[in-house]
Amino acid sequence: MHSEDVASRSADQKDSARESRTGNGSPHLDAVSLAIIEQLQEDGRRPYAAIGKAVGLSEAAVRQRVQKLLDQGVMQIVAVTDPLTVGFRRQAMVGINVEGDVEAIADALTDMSEVEYVVMTAGSFDILAEIVCEDDDHLLGVINKRIRALPGVRSTESFVYLKLKKQTYMWGTR
Repeated sequence: MHSEDVASRSADQKDSARESRTGNGSPHLDAVSLAIIEQLQEDGRRPYAAIGKAVGLSEAAVRQRVQKLLDQGVMQIVAVTDPLTVGFRRQAMVGINVEGDVEAIADALTDMSEVEYVVMTAGSFDILAEIVCEDDDHLLGVINKRIRALPGVRSTESFVYLKLKKQTYMWGTR
């Protein structure tokens, strides 16, 4: 083992001790982990050696950190597509009001392949769900025959996307 790897492993172990859990159970991330995440947000295929150079760690230390962040559920490394370029011409946000168990409806929505994003909210709607469909007929079928048919769904309001101006995944590092 190279002395750089030993030094990085020692530094990484110290950093891991600092990356304790916060009071709400989520991991507290140090500046190096946040910098690694930022590097991957810019380019999810960036080599570990290049990330290491940018954040001051060895390639092996970066590999360990990334694996830990993945294992903790802090991040995912995925390919993000533009729905329009892969045949999905209609996107909408659907506000849903629920009678009864909001989580049961949210769980049912997460099982629908067209639903990309589900969040339980406070305010005018109990749930917001982002839907990606092939066309208006497909969207109508998802809303009318599947979402409104769920027991406990009281009402829906749809917000059809006319044009997507910004979509970024740079959360939590800036």
